[in-house]
Amino acid sequence: MWNRNFLFRADEAVPLHQTEQELFHDTEPALDSSGLDMDKYISVWLQGDGAGESPEVYTNVYVRTATLDPRKKVGFLQPLQGRTHQIKQMLSDGQRAYLRDWLSRSFPAAWEEAGEHFQAIFSE
Repeated sequence: MWNRNFLFRADEAVPLHQTEQELFHDTEPALDSSGLDMDKYISVWLQGDGAGESPEVYTNVYVRTATLDPRKKVGFLQPLQGRTHQIKQMLSDGQRAYLRDWLSRSFPAAWEEAGEHFQAIFSE
């Protein structure tokens, strides 16, 4: 199975260079949010059929919100959401456009093989 993670600041349309795993690796779960200065993120997980670096077809997308206090190194990772209407509500138009462009340009054959349902997630 092929997979890829994009981590966006909640209000930005271009992902960070870090993945969810890299940014949240050394953090502790926050027990409550009092006294914390939280940054908000949107984490997008893309999956496809294929081995190695190249998918043959895109199959699934999952999204979750995350918050992190970078100074105190504590945060919250919410459960992954995989339903189309949830994903469309969580992603901004700019984030969907970035992902649609990346998916179609990086592996055009996988994009063409992906079902209409998958492609519709990233439509305007």
